[in-house]
Amino acid sequence: MEILDLDPQVLANRSGVAFSLAHRNSKVECVITIRALEMYFWLESQASDARILKAFRDGYSRIRAIAERKLLAHPMATLELTPTDFERR
Repeated sequence: MEILDLDPQVLANRSGVAFSLAHRNSKVECVITIRALEMYFWLESQASDARILKAFRDGYSRIRAIAERKLLAHPMATLELTPTDFERR
């Protein structure tokens, strides 16, 4: 899989960061929640958009890996990553 949109965006309601991945010749819209970034990527509460995007970019390799695994297990057109997705089992 490859990222299609190299410019992730903080959602207008500040609930997450939107990004896109290519999966099976189609574009999958993805969102990682702010709560997941706070719990697993060292994002402080009430962070600025710039800090949110930095945390996303710093953790992108892991975020992408989890998104790819989730898409392989359950193909879908839109994907939301929450803290549950990053829990170690």
